[in-house]
Amino acid sequence: MSRRLWAAPVWLCLSVALAGCGDVGRFQSTASSPTAPGPFIKPKSTVAQTPAAEREHERILSSYGGAYDDPELEALIGKTVDRLVAASDRPDQAYKVTILNSGAVNAFALPTGQLYVTRGLIALACDTSELSSVLSHEMAHVLAKHAAIREDKAREAAVVTRVVTDMSTDPDLTALALAKSKLTMASFSRQQEFEADNIGVGISARAHFDPYGAARFLASMERNAELKAGKTIGDPRAQDFLSSHPATPERVQSAQASARQYSSPDGGERDRETYLAAIDNIVYGEDPSEGFVRGHRFLHPKLGFTFTAPETFTLDNTAQAVIGVREGGAQAMRFDVVRVPSEQTLGDYLNSGWMENVDKASTEDLTINGFPAASATAHGDQWEFKVYALRFGSDVYRFIFAAKQKNTESERNARETVNSFRRLTLEEIQAARPLRIKVITAQPGDTVESLSHRMAGVDHPVERFRVLNGLDARGQIKARDRIKVVVD
Repeated sequence: MSRRLWAAPVWLCLSVALAGCGDVGRFQSTASSPTAPGPFIKPKSTVAQTPAAEREHERILSSYGGAYDDPELEALIGKTVDRLVAASDRPDQAYKVTILNSGAVNAFALPTGQLYVTRGLIALACDTSELSSVLSHEMAHVLAKHAAIREDKAREAAVVTRVVTDMSTDPDLTALALAKSKLTMASFSRQQEFEADNIGVGISARAHFDPYGAARFLASMERNAELKAGKTIGDPRAQDFLSSHPATPERVQSAQASARQYSSPDGGERDRETYLAAIDNIVYGEDPSEGFVRGHRFLHPKLGFTFTAPETFTLDNTAQAVIGVREGGAQAMRFDVVRVPSEQTLGDYLNSGWMENVDKASTEDLTINGFPAASATAHGDQWEFKVYALRFGSDVYRFIFAAKQKNTESERNARETVNSFRRLTLEEIQAARPLRIKVITAQPGDTVESLSHRMAGVDHPVERFRVLNGLDARGQIKARDRIKVVVD
């Protein structure tokens, strides 16, 4: 990890993806390999495999917890893709769909026709037309050859930038050239997203799915992001002019305009009942095999440990680390696993140069709940850091605490969090189960509020219930409605 990293804002410091660095790994048990071949929805024709696509496929599986095995869901997606392909301008184009075992809401495509959709996205959708809008959007990227076009554009921008930076001694001119290149790339990507939305809506409509499914699902994703904003570092709702995706409200309006072009008397098929039956019992949120958050506590049943963050912190289990942020953002923490040679002491590791401005005199050898550990402090321009390394079996786990101002509370939060690290008992390991989506029928007298109280292990249960069921702030449920709840 670059030592310069710690001069950046703390949200960059603690959330930067370190999976590719030499000394950092994810919390994974050697008992299961996330890169092993997983279940695919197989097309009638074969997707062309290239070495680059195969490498990217393995990287995607590794980053997103492997493939998710659910034959009923795979069958539904397979039928949906068949309908979409037949309605597209290129029915000869083959696709392979992989369901990723991740609670993130995401979908993407490779130029070869390999499509990826997370179970988190599948759980958020409320009917087949909404899922079809996602699949057709990704198919549109393939059909429009967006990846190749963007690669050419990036190559052109890189050449221009390099020429300017190599030949110019004026820092202002160089900065301006870089900014213009980024703006060009961002604008180009935003254009691609709108184009893919428009093409996708057309494909879904011609396949006789409700063309308004895209607008509904884009709105759901926006509301889901608003809920998650409290759990992430930074606010994804903040307008980012250089974002590779346009603002969701713009996309919703554009998708609605596209759908109006394809409106039919029957409105198109939503297929809600079939969809809800297929996602009933799907894993929701984090998979315990990769560790999971429950309130202020992180547990990893396979690796056999747990720790608890302060009550003022919100934890988020990301693909690279567990990130915690205190209310107000004045304090943050990162927990990850690092590779440290067995012959190297933990104190020497903390002073080995991976982090800048470490106060070597502050290094202290410790024992935490029977585990050898060491701690040290470091100083940044705007942040004070307290770092712990703890050896658990053959692995070394690292706690990094950051505070804008070192005080009694920040020191107590760091100390109590690290001291809570311990082995899980056998009973705790056996009781660690994933959350799941359960589809139930609303009974007379049921309300949004009463049913949300049945939601287990989720934050903001009322708002989460509304988002999961596609209900706006004033939406209500009726008796006999089929609805989703999260259960343990």
